[in-house]
Amino acid sequence: MKKLIYSGAGLLLIAVAFLAFNLLAGLGLGGARLDLTEQKLYTISDGTKQILAELDEPINLYFFYSDKVAKNLPALRTYAQRVEEMLKAYQAQAGGKIRLHIIDPEPFSEDEDKAAQYGLQGIPLQQGGDSIYFGLAGTNGLDDTQVIPFFALDQEEHLEYELSRLVQTLAKPELPVVGVLSGLPMTGGFDMMARQPTPPWMVLEQVRQLFQIEQLKSDVDQIPESVSVLWLVHPKSLPEQTLYAIDQFVLRGGKLMVFVDPYAEADTGDMPGEVAVDRASNIEPLFKAWGLRMVPDKVLGDGSYAMSVNRGQGQRPVRHAAWLSLPRKALDQTDIATAGLESVTVATAGILEPLEGAKTRFTPLMQSSEYAMPFDAQRFAMLSNPEELIRELEPTGERYTIAVRIDGPAQSAFPDGIEGRKDGLKQADKINVIAVADTDILSDRMWVQVQDFFGQRMPQPWADNGSFTINALDNLTGSEALISVRSRGRFSRPFVVVEELQRAAEQRFRDKEQALQARLAETEQQLAALQQSDDPNLELTPEQQGALQRFIQQKLEIRKELREVRYQLNADIEALGRTLKIINIALVPALLTLGVLALWLWRRRRRA
Repeated sequence: MKKLIYSGAGLLLIAVAFLAFNLLAGLGLGGARLDLTEQKLYTISDGTKQILAELDEPINLYFFYSDKVAKNLPALRTYAQRVEEMLKAYQAQAGGKIRLHIIDPEPFSEDEDKAAQYGLQGIPLQQGGDSIYFGLAGTNGLDDTQVIPFFALDQEEHLEYELSRLVQTLAKPELPVVGVLSGLPMTGGFDMMARQPTPPWMVLEQVRQLFQIEQLKSDVDQIPESVSVLWLVHPKSLPEQTLYAIDQFVLRGGKLMVFVDPYAEADTGDMPGEVAVDRASNIEPLFKAWGLRMVPDKVLGDGSYAMSVNRGQGQRPVRHAAWLSLPRKALDQTDIATAGLESVTVATAGILEPLEGAKTRFTPLMQSSEYAMPFDAQRFAMLSNPEELIRELEPTGERYTIAVRIDGPAQSAFPDGIEGRKDGLKQADKINVIAVADTDILSDRMWVQVQDFFGQRMPQPWADNGSFTINALDNLTGSEALISVRSRGRFSRPFVVVEELQRAAEQRFRDKEQALQARLAETEQQLAALQQSDDPNLELTPEQQGALQRFIQQKLEIRKELREVRYQLNADIEALGRTLKIINIALVPALLTLGVLALWLWRRRRRA
């Protein structure tokens, strides 16, 4: 009886302790989380912490989410929960400088009117039905407003960056000024074939979200003092006063990001419908003063990084040795402009190299593989079949530089000044320039697919060209905190083992399918030869009937083999799934149990 009382009291004590622990955890540890993901996707980054620590004035964040309307959309609800958790983490980290308001805008309510007033997008579930709001609006003490109209599910990997960008924009409403001097139609143009205007390049639209853009003319003789970074694109035949203006801007501490090209495919000429004869651009005298050069009239070819391109309807894709998809290992992961990027694509890019005796530091940001060589730029004016380049490729074993950072002491390219301006700067202790030997890297077709989403242009990037441009501009303006957020990596993680199983089985499937087609063609030819007769009523001979039966039997056998391949594919994947379930359900608890027993036995022996 006494043991029963003791055991009952012990159980009651354990139950009370369990309830007390849960109560204290709920009150004191409600915001505590353990993030076990490899890339720490559910933990705010150091860059975000820096942005939040630098907040001077409170910021109001209004998270509009139609919780009741979205009750039958599990994917949306799961993502909404992550957005809410991330916003609460921002609120906790900001130390009272962020005031979070979570709003469920019911139909025809004042909250819905408020969401529409901020410019948030209400997406209708069905015709005539309720709309879902899933966006964010932020305001600061100056009544400035920034919004994320709708959190697109396929943009989840950029969630923290978008939130941090909104917060930083509200904290520092005065955007850095980027001066744009471009020889390409980045701001939009007119399509003569479609007879309609073309939109601005997406990279320019994304830059506008973070910076104030000031367009400069090609004959500008002085870069305005308000410009923090000069973005120079395809500088063809710039006059001397413009080159001198750029020279003086860099020497007085201005930052420069320049895109030159030995063969710019986006250069369609100065007039609509015109084909450019000379598609090259360079700033050779300035490069020489800064300790580098672009190899003249040479385009880089690379057999290892060659992209697969379509040649038209009905033709198989071929590899283009001058259209390159640069993987992570081709990008400098130690430089903040390229760190964390996965892929950058270029087209008919040039080659940058340091000059002997240069005092500046030449730091490659993008490089080719060892299976590369230079081609003559004129080779691409009449190129009809890109496959020819692969056959002509003779790798030199050297890695060539496509993009570079130049910093350190530099001299003026015009030590004696120019006519009418002799008293300019002669040198600088430190310059900071990022040079890229390709301009097509900025065009939409090389990195992004743009879709219309209820009147809003939604970019779907398939390469990191835009991220590289924004990272570089962010770095040159000194905003490194936001870059560290942007370069955290991709959200999706593939099932590598499963994909390998699928690829192996698909390869076997294709081989069997090709064998079946070959046998079918051969048997049909034999039947056609046997059935050649002018009399349509002529019956099949025993030989023909035997051949037909053999054909049918072969077809059945091969289809059986195809079914076996498919079955084996599913069997391999199911076996992998069973193994993972056994590890998660049985093995891990068993190891924990054995560990507890071992600890109990060890303590018992010590007491004995």
